[in-house]
Amino acid sequence: MDAPATSFPPASRADWLALVEGVLKGAPYDARMVTTTLDGLAFDALPAPRGEPPILARAPGVPWRIIARIDHSDPAAANAQLLEDLEGGADGATLVFASSPAADGFGLPETAEAIGRVLEGVLAEIVTLRIECGGFRGRDLALAVSNRLGGFDPARLDLRTGLDPIGDLAARGAAPIEWDALAARLGQTVAALRARGLTRPMVRADGRLAHDAGASEAQELAGTFATALAYLRALDESGLDLTEAARLIEVTLAADVDLLATLAKARAARLLWRFLLGECGLEDPPPLALHMETSWRMLTRHDTHVNLLRGTIAAFGAGVGGADSLTVLPFTAALGLPDGFARRLARNTQHVLIEEANLHRVTDPAAGAGAIEERTEAFAGAAWEMVRAIEKEGGMVEALTAGTWQRRLAQTQRARATLVATRRLPITGTSEYALPGEAVPAVLAPAPPAQPTPFIEGAIQCEPLSRVRLAEAFEQLRARGEASGAAVRLLPLGSAVEAAARLGFARALFAAGGLKVEASEAGLDDEALVAAARGAPLACLCGPDMLYETRAAPLARALKAAGVRHLLLAGKPGGNEPPLRAAGMDGFLFAGCDALAVLGAAQRAPDPDGAPARHAGPGASGSPEHLAGLGGSGR
Repeated sequence: MDAPATSFPPASRADWLALVEGVLKGAPYDARMVTTTLDGLAFDALPAPRGEPPILARAPGVPWRIIARIDHSDPAAANAQLLEDLEGGADGATLVFASSPAADGFGLPETAEAIGRVLEGVLAEIVTLRIECGGFRGRDLALAVSNRLGGFDPARLDLRTGLDPIGDLAARGAAPIEWDALAARLGQTVAALRARGLTRPMVRADGRLAHDAGASEAQELAGTFATALAYLRALDESGLDLTEAARLIEVTLAADVDLLATLAKARAARLLWRFLLGECGLEDPPPLALHMETSWRMLTRHDTHVNLLRGTIAAFGAGVGGADSLTVLPFTAALGLPDGFARRLARNTQHVLIEEANLHRVTDPAAGAGAIEERTEAFAGAAWEMVRAIEKEGGMVEALTAGTWQRRLAQTQRARATLVATRRLPITGTSEYALPGEAVPAVLAPAPPAQPTPFIEGAIQCEPLSRVRLAEAFEQLRARGEASGAAVRLLPLGSAVEAAARLGFARALFAAGGLKVEASEAGLDDEALVAAARGAPLACLCGPDMLYETRAAPLARALKAAGVRHLLLAGKPGGNEPPLRAAGMDGFLFAGCDALAVLGAAQRAPDPDGAPARHAGPGASGSPEHLAGLGGSGR
């Protein structure tokens, strides 16, 4: 009979480290097993387990609410989508109006007639309705939607009006009146809505705009709760009891593809909420109303079905982390207005996690797990220090108008962009494992070109926060490469086995830049390789280091003499870089190189007339095709 698990001696950290050291084979533990975030927080891969109690969120065994996104600009079509979502199992919807910074060129019309048409046939007393708008339209639209729902019992309505004047300022870059007047108007609007009998959260502290502008986890939390603190003050000054004011605030956060970070961020939000209200003097604070939405920042336009995996991971983290409600963005959202199929998958992703995986059955299943508890505490602690720093600057509005908040986010954005460019933060299907010639899923309407935020005069001015997806730089680079039709000639050094690894690496990298690949036969001598590449504007040597030492420099000189205008080598040059550069080598491909810069330079390889050229084939020497529109490296 097998011995029970409890009969085995407990394993100490030293026991685990002994096993890890055998795998590391002398590599430094900290270099391989400790992760440092963009906040400067260091996380050990083998943290000790904790004895922390669960962080209470939803009621035990109650699933999160599935919230669909309604943003069709045709009210009748939006109504059809809303009814289909509700019939398909959604618990509610976010009404995204055209003024919302997240409308992306679509969005519901902002008229009473359109609102009435969108909500036709909706049993509002049994669903959650959230309003999302911008441009300081929150008051008007909140009142308009509540007017439309006047036939229902207001005490039973779960209408979340999403008033967010600080978010409007951050997205728009200007406010029509000073903050004191905005705060007073916020209090008046809340009083008007409460007078109609509405009781659910009316004010929203939204972290998604900061997230999409590059914020780290701690920065997203800090900006959100610094905003929530400003709203608490505004409602307190309007005469509301602080406990009631807290009940009227909803927090919205982004759920990212980083599972541990998303899970810990949701848990940290509840710790911050309790601590913030405790500092305000509330000994028994009301629970946090937490809505999450899968990250726009993580979506891609290439290999879009990978977005289904990203959305599933993000939804898993949000659900297990304790979100009260969740929106999963359709996997084609970066391409344009999603169709019914994409919307159904967004709903069903959550149905599977709830009904089949039963993720909601256990209250805070991450409690006590060292990796999660460590991140939860670190995110909450770092965010609280940032909130204090924002308060020292005068609060969130002052941090925006002075530009200190934008500078913090920009610094993090630049650091993350470097990770993306060097593929240390890989994007599957875009910067890694690109699929040339892939089929593009259908959308109802393509996304219109992004427009820069226009300068708007106002009583308050600030630099607006811009939404940027991580994949955009590679997507722009690939679009230029594919439009050019440019090709690169891969030149294997040595046998097929010797060249295989670097040939595969180079093929994948050039595919990410939209460049066609033409590979010569392996095992050719230098003279045959030069003949194969004659007339090619772009070429890349691929082989083992031992052959580079003897053949790369002479080959580079011969290839340049044969008309190759931009020559690359797959591999790190090490100490041989100066002689290789002197021989005519233009760049090097290796894991961790700046792929955007390398590919951008390859795309710009000029022909004698100054335009990028297409290689006509092996040994071709005819006139290259002139191509326009190839810009920089895509940064």
